[in-house]
Amino acid sequence: MSFAAPMSRWIETFLDAQSAELDASENTLLAYGRDLIDFSGWLSDRGQTFETATRADVEDYLIHCDDQGLAQSTRARRLSAIKQLYRFAYEEGWREDNPAIQIKGPGRRKSLPKTLSVEEVDRLLGAAQTSARSQDDRLRNTCLMELLYATGMRVSELVTLPVSAARGDPRMLLVKGKGGKERMVPLAASARDALAVWIDTRDAQDAAAQSKGKPSSKFLFPSRGKQGHLTRHRFYMLIKELAVAGGVDPSKVTPHTLRHAFATHLLANGADLRAIQTLLGHADISTTEIYTHVLDERLKDLVMEHHPLAKG
Repeated sequence: MSFAAPMSRWIETFLDAQSAELDASENTLLAYGRDLIDFSGWLSDRGQTFETATRADVEDYLIHCDDQGLAQSTRARRLSAIKQLYRFAYEEGWREDNPAIQIKGPGRRKSLPKTLSVEEVDRLLGAAQTSARSQDDRLRNTCLMELLYATGMRVSELVTLPVSAARGDPRMLLVKGKGGKERMVPLAASARDALAVWIDTRDAQDAAAQSKGKPSSKFLFPSRGKQGHLTRHRFYMLIKELAVAGGVDPSKVTPHTLRHAFATHLLANGADLRAIQTLLGHADISTTEIYTHVLDERLKDLVMEHHPLAKG
């Protein structure tokens, strides 16, 4: 007896509801889908379905995930997906109970984010200006890196930025973040300069493409790929290339590392935590508070420099 079809319908309907009612981001929906497909496969191997699974089955699945050596954060995310699926199923009347409602997961360990020093960021920016196959690529890469470090945007927000949001030498950029929430982020002078130069180059490329019968692109960083814009994966590879070119350990560098650097460097120079929360687009201040670790050294230096007993 096959259980795959009915379980896939549960997943599809649940994800459609998450998208329509909660305006969940595409990345969130993809993660939920992967997690629930894994759970459905595990249930199917044991002759179970979403409809018949018990609390013991969910707990056994979590033990299975632990045995696989999955990270604590991954196990917590999988349980979250299962909980939300069953809450939805209960509300829709698909089940008369919620087998996951009382299960407590491993939680999420709040590890300190990996970040970069100001010197390392400078090397990355320098590499963007000098290392690429063409002048156009150098201008694009410089704009990408300047915007990422100047604004702390998520990489998905950066690569999908519409060109209309960046025209007119803006002092602020309107960014559409998770769940469709919009926020304004200011641009430093160097980022504005890089943006202005890149838009001129990009528009020239766009005009040349149109002259050959190709459609105009709405994105600031267009691509010939299916999505029409530079992909997250390509930018991930690009930033690794820039790390090597700039003499920075590539294992330390990801697009998200630049977001962390943006926040930690602001905080280290006296920025308000609430302001950083707004700039990053964090819904909860507790998410932003993880960056306060950068204050430790500043406070230590303050005591050693100014406390009367430290001067001896």
